[in-house]
Amino acid sequence: MNGLFLVFLLTVVIHAVETLSYSLRYAGVRTGKYAVALSLTGIVLLVSRTSNLIQSPILGKMVDLAKRDPGYPLLASFRSILTAASVGTVVGLLLFPTLVIFASRFLSHLEAAGSLSKMVTSVTVEQLKKAPAHLRPPTWAMLRSLRIYGVPKRLLLLNIVTTAIYTTGVLSALYASYLSPEHGTAASQSSGLINGLATVILAVLIDPHMGMMTDRALAYPKERDRLGKIFALMIVTRLLGTVFAQALLVPAAYWILWVIRLL
Repeated sequence: MNGLFLVFLLTVVIHAVETLSYSLRYAGVRTGKYAVALSLTGIVLLVSRTSNLIQSPILGKMVDLAKRDPGYPLLASFRSILTAASVGTVVGLLLFPTLVIFASRFLSHLEAAGSLSKMVTSVTVEQLKKAPAHLRPPTWAMLRSLRIYGVPKRLLLLNIVTTAIYTTGVLSALYASYLSPEHGTAASQSSGLINGLATVILAVLIDPHMGMMTDRALAYPKERDRLGKIFALMIVTRLLGTVFAQALLVPAAYWILWVIRLL
């Protein structure tokens, strides 16, 4: 089960990092350095992509083990990985207020230093010692105020569905390869059948709306606090999406098999 433990940790990291990318984007709006924040978001997300590369062969090995040993709890293992996605998202939610502050300072220091390498080498021990002073836990008042920020319910629902699809896509494809060994290779390569739908929803329906709200916050400073609440609300719906992924895991695997048999 050492492989499962490693995948669990990697999944926590992946979803925590992807969730915390919201804080970097919001910090870019607050500081007026949104273009720089977007470029740094790409660097941050590189961490999650690298973790995915490490994770994939371990997941494949788990499927191979389950095919050889009928007693291997593959489905339970996959569900624990989905639970790790929820844990990582919760970590990102709890750290969101703190990371907004850190990211705002990071962007300011980056502008002063002129490059990422110069900024990193200029950090002193004294500055690191002061870091805990910027910790900000989420407050109940902040969570309670999320419901009044006028985000369309359709957008929130789409974020839940998209997150659920992305979270379960690879696992469902691998589980489909386990359910039908004769279609194993085709099934294991078919996560795009699920993730493609999420990509379309994200690109066509979610990102443009978030872009308009971000532009409004950049143009009108009074909208910036509201945008922070919206980002936090998107993280909450992202968490709900990781929970919903548990329900999609098996049906999505059977749907993949159905499509493969039609081809």
